[in-house]
Amino acid sequence: MSQISDIKIPAEAPIRAPSSVPVDDAVLPFEVDALDQRGRLTRMGPALDDILTKHDYPAPVGKLLGEAIVLTTLLGSSLKFDGRFILQTQTDGPVSFLIVDFQAPDRLRAYARYDATRLKDGQDSGSLLGKGHLAMTVDQGPDMSRYQGLVALDGGDLEDAAHEYFLRSEQIPTRVRLAVGEEWRGGGQGPKHRWRAGGMLLQFLPKAAERARQPDLDPGDAPPGVVAPEVVEDDAWIEGQSLIATVEDVELIDPDLSGERLLYRLFHERGVRVFPPLPLRAQCSCSRDAVSAMLKSFAAKDRAEMVKDDKVEVTCEFCSSVYQFTPHEAGVEE
Repeated sequence: MSQISDIKIPAEAPIRAPSSVPVDDAVLPFEVDALDQRGRLTRMGPALDDILTKHDYPAPVGKLLGEAIVLTTLLGSSLKFDGRFILQTQTDGPVSFLIVDFQAPDRLRAYARYDATRLKDGQDSGSLLGKGHLAMTVDQGPDMSRYQGLVALDGGDLEDAAHEYFLRSEQIPTRVRLAVGEEWRGGGQGPKHRWRAGGMLLQFLPKAAERARQPDLDPGDAPPGVVAPEVVEDDAWIEGQSLIATVEDVELIDPDLSGERLLYRLFHERGVRVFPPLPLRAQCSCSRDAVSAMLKSFAAKDRAEMVKDDKVEVTCEFCSSVYQFTPHEAGVEE
């Protein structure tokens, strides 16, 4: 689903110094040819802040949803068609439900449902999610079948879930890093708050398939005493994993550090090639016409029960836009 080995590479790419200009709200594809590895780097600023501040989430919830948004951009931006990539969790934790909807090539919207009474200081992403599942869905349009991958959540964070997904579903050696932070800056009217985030996905894609072999998954029913054969990891992939593990959260979200310079820091000894950035924007797909059509799909009794103060009011969970209809416009019979 999110293998990124089909990027067109020019026979001769120009060599230049990394740009020092930070680019927010974009995904930067890259390649480390010497290590047979490719990846994507996401840096998010205003678009992320727009999504999270619409709901004024508590900081832990905003951070978790921000991580989900970054992970979605790393995976969804690899779509080669005008479809949708949807990441969704349903769990028994304080954040019982979250959804991120990425519509190719660049539109994002997201929403989280949480129980404020269960939020506590010091909770990490794993404890906020609890136990349940994460679903990743690729929707190719009304005339095509959907693809969905499921990952069990058992107290781990979204990085753990992504690694488990690629191990079991894609079988591509993959490492993911996610970071979300709150930035405060001074100003004439007092400190200003905004959200920032960053993430990186690295995959090992050697030309010889046997070099990408991973240990067999435990079948769960092997006879006692059976020892699975040891699979030795490729040296190139060991090096790649070691390098991405050195990335600090502050580097991923630093507004003054460009994505190209961060990649150069990591891979300059091996050489890294970057491709044109893919822009991202926060934009909900709701509209008055879409909400009106949704209302008319309900049973007449349900529509009648929605009338309050001689009007029907619908609030979009994603962007908090409010749509008001007269009973007649909502299809409520006299």
